[in-house]
Amino acid sequence: MSKTGPRPGPPRLVVGAAAVLVVVTAAVVVFIAWRGLATFLVNKVHPFEFLAGVVWRPDRPAAEGGPLVGILPFLAGSVIVSTLAVAMSTPLSVASAVFVTEVAPNWGLRVLQPAIEVFAGIPSVVYGWVGLNVLVPFIRNHLGGLGFSVLAGALVLSVMVMPTIVGVAVDALKAVPLELKNAAYGLGSTRWQFIRYVLLPAARGGVLTGVVLGLSRAFGETLAVQMVIGNTRLVPRSLLSPAVTLTSGIAMDMGHTAAGSLWNNALWSMALVLLATSFLFIVVIRLVGGKGAAG
Repeated sequence: MSKTGPRPGPPRLVVGAAAVLVVVTAAVVVFIAWRGLATFLVNKVHPFEFLAGVVWRPDRPAAEGGPLVGILPFLAGSVIVSTLAVAMSTPLSVASAVFVTEVAPNWGLRVLQPAIEVFAGIPSVVYGWVGLNVLVPFIRNHLGGLGFSVLAGALVLSVMVMPTIVGVAVDALKAVPLELKNAAYGLGSTRWQFIRYVLLPAARGGVLTGVVLGLSRAFGETLAVQMVIGNTRLVPRSLLSPAVTLTSGIAMDMGHTAAGSLWNNALWSMALVLLATSFLFIVVIRLVGGKGAAG
């Protein structure tokens, strides 16, 4: 009878790499929080005034009632464009995932899924350039307005987030136990009855995780949206109104500020809002994934 000693622990290189990753992540969070909180601690801007203010004029002189750093137009633009993009992309993405896994698995896995994944590797500037030269003129000529609008940004983002939602949804649908499929067909279910009443409910947690990941991807996109949304610092009143997002606002103003100024600190605070939103998405993903696994 052979004796086995204690199981060896992980190599020191692996432990060291994990420790470095944790330290770097913590350092980034602390640095962004330190710079972002300066708007409230150093410049004495009230958080409600910052989050709910509708005027962004950090360069306005004090004699004219400034400076003003309200980011509500940025928040509204980010939320509206991202939510609309995911709402448009989710039905098509889930339908594509069902087609790949159930309707035509051989052809879908060999051709359709790789074709969809190609979209994930296309640079953001390409999406923005196509939207600028094709989508914006189309909206201007057929729907009205300037063309640069919430609708243009949402349509561009809906294509960009599709590979994320499709990829996660395909993995979730493929993970459904084969026993459920055999039981459904054994009870006389048709293919579409199995998909509607068994497959999709069983994979609900994974599919919702893909949707939240797509929303997170849309919320953090910068260049493609900046090229087609119009970048007007006003709360949008319709789908054809121009708007601005948190990421595009930071990208446009970051080269015009001096370190330590209110304008610069306000941009860091906007980055802190983005970081907090990312953490919120992570929590939602964990909750949705946990409920899906428990179900």
